[in-house]
Amino acid sequence: MKSAVETLNPTRVRLTVEVPFEELKDSLDAAYKKINQQVTVKGFRQGKIPARVIDQRFGRGAVLEEAVNDALPKFYTEAVNEGELNVLGQPDVDITELKDGELLAFTAEVDIRPALEIPDYSGIEVEVDAVEVSDEDVTKSVEQLRERFATTSPVERAAQDGDVLTLNLEAKVDGEVLEDGVAEGVTYTVGSGELLDGIDEAVTGVEAGGSATFTSELKGGSAEGKEAEVKVEVTEVKSRELPELDDDFAQLASEFDTFEDLQADSRKRLEQMKKYDQATQAQEKVLDELLKLVEVPMPEKLLADEIETRKHNLVNHQLGQMGLDLAKYLEIQGKSEEEFDAETKEQAEKGIKTQFILDELVNKEKLNVSQEELTEHLMRRAQSSGMSPDQFAQAVVEGGQVPMLVGEVARGKALAVVVEAATVKDSNGEVIELDDEDETAETVEASEATEAEGAEAEGTEEKPEA
Repeated sequence: MKSAVETLNPTRVRLTVEVPFEELKDSLDAAYKKINQQVTVKGFRQGKIPARVIDQRFGRGAVLEEAVNDALPKFYTEAVNEGELNVLGQPDVDITELKDGELLAFTAEVDIRPALEIPDYSGIEVEVDAVEVSDEDVTKSVEQLRERFATTSPVERAAQDGDVLTLNLEAKVDGEVLEDGVAEGVTYTVGSGELLDGIDEAVTGVEAGGSATFTSELKGGSAEGKEAEVKVEVTEVKSRELPELDDDFAQLASEFDTFEDLQADSRKRLEQMKKYDQATQAQEKVLDELLKLVEVPMPEKLLADEIETRKHNLVNHQLGQMGLDLAKYLEIQGKSEEEFDAETKEQAEKGIKTQFILDELVNKEKLNVSQEELTEHLMRRAQSSGMSPDQFAQAVVEGGQVPMLVGEVARGKALAVVVEAATVKDSNGEVIELDDEDETAETVEASEATEAEGAEAEGTEEKPEA
């Protein structure tokens, strides 16, 4: 077999391949055998039809087509390996010559991973928010915990802000009660704003057994978006009582004996959360600066496929589960289709660039992934997916996704190297030391999940067909 590589642009090449006909022998034998199992000819047992009879009855062309389609992936892969190409996605194949008994020639155009030059990144500087926990932050955190331990008790008075009500609702549009517009026994906290616009004003001042009517735009159901006349009956009014902020509350809501210890723990937890947020912010900003340093040619077909994958996942998975279509989603977001397309393209480009650059860094820094690192990453991914580690691992193996996970961990380690070399200061001018590589790896994983979720397909070799 002879092959040659022609560079069309920094991200695309054309392979020209010539195969002597004798190298098709195995594929021709396989083609005759396959056709033998699929057809019947009077006077011959199935599977025992001579090749000359198949040629006469079904045409030599059918056999050649079957043989070529069987052989193409092998010869294409050999040409790719011979040219030492890092191909992306499926090639566009064209059979240029097929002479029976003499020669098979074809061309294959395919995207390739561009060659990148990674410049010195040690000069990257970024600024992040300082870790500051105020007394107000602690108070808010404790109040949220206090809310979880609130108790309710029935009262014989008119409903007021903060009360917990039991309601019956009936919605009418154009004077007709909607089939899905009736609900009974609904629990609602006055002032929460969780049901319909106008309901807080309607129920405030109403006692148990009383009712009120108001108009509101329906937020869901068969008449979503329409103005409805809503009748609300209050069947029970309960007051919410919050526990006193004292040592008894600390013992009830935590493992601490004193309220002072509970407050100190709340402050410590808030500091840890803000430090993690600070690390995440640093990693994201360092990555953005790294992307500015490297010129990355963009494979057009890969980009188009990535954009389409992102749209498909959004429409058919995320929005589908929410009962929305793209038009409704854009209306809620206040975006035009053109703005959505531009944002999707920008995100796709960033995701692909991120993967290319970090993969290049993995090679440059000679980073390896240990079994322990892969297992830890698998555990994190399983937890975020809501699956058990065993279930997730099985799905990964069956789907052939182990190399993808290895790549994610390696890219996380590559970003950790860049973050370690960068200068990170907080808003007070203090230099921040980030030494938790696990958090760095986890952050880049989350980043890739949203910015490069389709780019993994670029590493697969598709089977070309004539």
